[in-house]
Amino acid sequence: MPVELPFDDEEASTDVDLKTQLVRFVATGAGSAVLDLGLTLLLQYVFGASSTVAKAFGFILGTTVAYLINRRWTFRAEPSIARFIAVVLLYAVTFSVNVGLYSWLSHLWDETFLFSAIAFVIAQGVATVINFVVQRAVIFKIR
Repeated sequence: MPVELPFDDEEASTDVDLKTQLVRFVATGAGSAVLDLGLTLLLQYVFGASSTVAKAFGFILGTTVAYLINRRWTFRAEPSIARFIAVVLLYAVTFSVNVGLYSWLSHLWDETFLFSAIAFVIAQGVATVINFVVQRAVIFKIR
């Protein structure tokens, strides 16, 4: 029997098991990461923006899209002011980690498309782990 991915929308809530939330979070994150990477590399290599500026804009686009989808689908949470404040604080931390790591790695290595992509994956991976743990354990438990 084939493995079924838990993508159905009906059971989504903070009470959904970890596996379902993780699959949804990763699916959402993958799409958002494509937007982030695309804008980052476009700004950096087509428009000549610095790695820090390019990554900052890419992060803002990808993170905003990811949050909106995760709130509605992964965690099925209603909007709240307390949650919004918590998200702003979390995203300030993950922004610093993500952009800081990307910029640091970009300065360590030759600034080529390949090394930029590797730096992106590392920075994105670290920020994603922080983001999921805090969203699951804290933010989407807030009423």
